Amino acid sequence: MLVTLIILLLLTAFLPLFVKPIEHHIEMFLLCMGILTAAIAGGLTMANIGLIFENRFLYIITGAVLVVSFLFRLFEKKIKVFSQFLLERLPLKLIVFSLIVLLGLLSSVITAIIAALLLTEFVTLLPLSRRNKIIICIVACFAIGLGAVLTPIGEPLSTVVVTKLNQNFSYMLNLLGVYTLFGILSMGVLGMFFADNNWRETYRSGREPDYVPEKETSSAIFMRAGKIFIFVVALELLGYGFKPLIDTYIIHWSNGMLYGANMISAILDNATLAAAEISPVMMTLQIKTILVSLLVSGGMLVTGNIPNIITAGKLKISMKEWAKVGTPVGLVLLMGYYLVMFAF
Repeated sequence: MLVTLIILLLLTAFLPLFVKPIEHHIEMFLLCMGILTAAIAGGLTMANIGLIFENRFLYIITGAVLVVSFLFRLFEKKIKVFSQFLLERLPLKLIVFSLIVLLGLLSSVITAIIAALLLTEFVTLLPLSRRNKIIICIVACFAIGLGAVLTPIGEPLSTVVVTKLNQNFSYMLNLLGVYTLFGILSMGVLGMFFADNNWRETYRSGREPDYVPEKETSSAIFMRAGKIFIFVVALELLGYGFKPLIDTYIIHWSNGMLYGANMISAILDNATLAAAEISPVMMTLQIKTILVSLLVSGGMLVTGNIPNIITAGKLKISMKEWAKVGTPVGLVLLMGYYLVMFAF
């Protein structure tokens, strides 16, 4: 069974990158893989299915996508006026840096879901090419993923860890505050490099930038919310499916091996992995090792965390497009954090 699960894990990771039909229907592919792996692992039970649909986070995400999307459409003109006001008075690089850093820092308060929705709505208004918008959004999702963990309300991973370790509200801030601040600021600086130098000429001339998002219809908004609902259900099922693999091998590895192995978080829900790996008997360094690797790896692929899923859905970013940017950025961050934690 474990060999079969390893094969299915590899197929889940790589098929969307190389097979176009799968890439274009990623939600249904992941749902099918989730059902298959959960069935093979014995996790496709009525009890587990009930737990998935009893999870309020599933409905919070879907509801937030619907409400915020309709609010932005309702106030679209006012938001555009405000963005034009900023563009006329501030350098675009400063706007991009501030957007990434502020959303990264605020995500622990307003939640990663709301931060991702705000990101996608504001980035679509910037006079940038589609390529640069995609890069900025991916970089910003790393910042949001890192920042959201600082409080138990920011994202499920933080809630799981604080609850499992029986810690107080500020535990994650004290444990990872410096690490996340460094990562968020680094992502802000990186994002600045992809603010086009020629944007002001384009903006003043009235010419459209390379990419102008389509005006969303109500049906398109409902469709995107539905896809995100399926996405989250699929990730839950994948978590049940690959649990034997995690329990048998991964949680017993050394710190260094865990740090590398947790790149699996690019595919699976990091809260599920944290719940499996974190233990009250662990030393502080062990906990940091697990959490940092989970958080950074979660930004490498669309499936890594909820902000990625929301952003990719809004800007129609494919798995391959995300991987081309997210994987190298994630690897550099992982190496940087590894040096800080183990070499100095």
